[in-house]
Amino acid sequence: MTSTDHAAGSANIGVVGLAVMGSNLARNLASREGNTVAVFNRSPEKTDTLLEEHGDLGFVASKSIEDFVASLATPRTAIVMVQAGKGTDAVIDQLADLFEEGDIILDGGNANFQDTRRRERDLAEKGINFVGVGISGGEEGALKGPSIMPGGSAKAYETIGPILASIAAVAEGEPCVTHVGEDGAGHFVKMIHNGIEYADMQLIAESYDLLRRIGGHEPAQIADVFAEWNSGELESYLIEITAEVLRQVDAKTGGPLVDSILDQAGSKGTGVWTVQNAVGLGVPVSGIAEAVFARAVSSKPDQRAAVRATLQGRPEVQERTDSFEDDVRKALYASKVVAYAQGFDAIVAGAAEYDWDIDKSAIAKIWRGGCIIRAQFLNRIVDAYAKDAGITTLLEDDFFAAAIRDGEDAWRRIVATAALSGIPVPGFASALSYYDSLASERLPAALVQGQRDFFGAHTYQRVDGEGTFHTLWSGDRSEVTTD
Repeated sequence: MTSTDHAAGSANIGVVGLAVMGSNLARNLASREGNTVAVFNRSPEKTDTLLEEHGDLGFVASKSIEDFVASLATPRTAIVMVQAGKGTDAVIDQLADLFEEGDIILDGGNANFQDTRRRERDLAEKGINFVGVGISGGEEGALKGPSIMPGGSAKAYETIGPILASIAAVAEGEPCVTHVGEDGAGHFVKMIHNGIEYADMQLIAESYDLLRRIGGHEPAQIADVFAEWNSGELESYLIEITAEVLRQVDAKTGGPLVDSILDQAGSKGTGVWTVQNAVGLGVPVSGIAEAVFARAVSSKPDQRAAVRATLQGRPEVQERTDSFEDDVRKALYASKVVAYAQGFDAIVAGAAEYDWDIDKSAIAKIWRGGCIIRAQFLNRIVDAYAKDAGITTLLEDDFFAAAIRDGEDAWRRIVATAALSGIPVPGFASALSYYDSLASERLPAALVQGQRDFFGAHTYQRVDGEGTFHTLWSGDRSEVTTD
């Protein structure tokens, strides 16, 4: 191994784990003025590759975890970039045995925030600061500037904040990093970010499907539509790359690459975690849930084939109207607003449950650059929470309320047209149903409460008075109070 000669304590930051994300993050750190980066990987081949290709960045490389720790200046600060789960625990345990009170361990992987909370508690007993860091932007973001969501103690942030700010993406002159909150807050917010990402991608995919199956456009033409949308209110990273994907020609077939890709989408867990935790917090994130379920349905080829075998016909695809493309655009925007609103609702609920002081406006700011869901309208979310941090939903903000009103008719036309054409739009439809639920003066939940009281004596409340009541369904059906 060729490595930089180093004296003990010569590096202000270290990276453990040099797969693509870890090596790119190490390169990003080393390229910033004032940083000297120690690196270590369990398999020395990855360290060798990094030094061979980018050794001019002055890495301090070590063959053992002991040498790696010795190369760090105090307070020692190391970022763990290994696969989430047992691998992360193993590296943390190694570092914890060698670190001292006041040192800092950061986990930059996609960890479950509950694991982060556990690790923070365990390391706090040794006086070691543990920081769960959400990092969004993929391989390119890690190298050129990601959106960074660190949790952990405010004291630890005094040391790591300037380092993370040095490598973060910059949006409108501000680094895309903020101290999110204590213990697992950073990984929790990163989880919600990924959940919103699921919903956003599903809505874009549904838009593509509608433009193709009803609009009659070929992928290259749809790419032009998305490129045009990307110059307006829908401007975002995901809209931008969608146009690129749809323009790609498959070298093997000569046709659009999208037609050669198997229509079965997988996931890595964060979307599922978002839905599971939102359910536990009592927060409806139907847009994110439908995106998760849509991927699950796509990955059931046997069931899909079995149902198709029973068909004797399908609904006739409706004719496109002159306003069809614009209707899809408006429906996409309205549904996207709902997805972000639901995501921020989950952040609010998580902060209340785990006693985190999370600045929603600051979160929207750091998502404006570097991350996968970066989009123009995040500035509007910044404004909404800066104006009133206590709003009950983003949908009550004047800007977003007006945006929904402007697109509502088109939104309804698209969902109805899709249903009549037999084209699934679970993202659009669930977002519209969620909005209609909030907009309804009275919901059928009253009947649900009556049913629950009938079979389980779960009680109910009345609209015309205080107290809790139960009807004697198996008796004379009189009503009694249960307070």
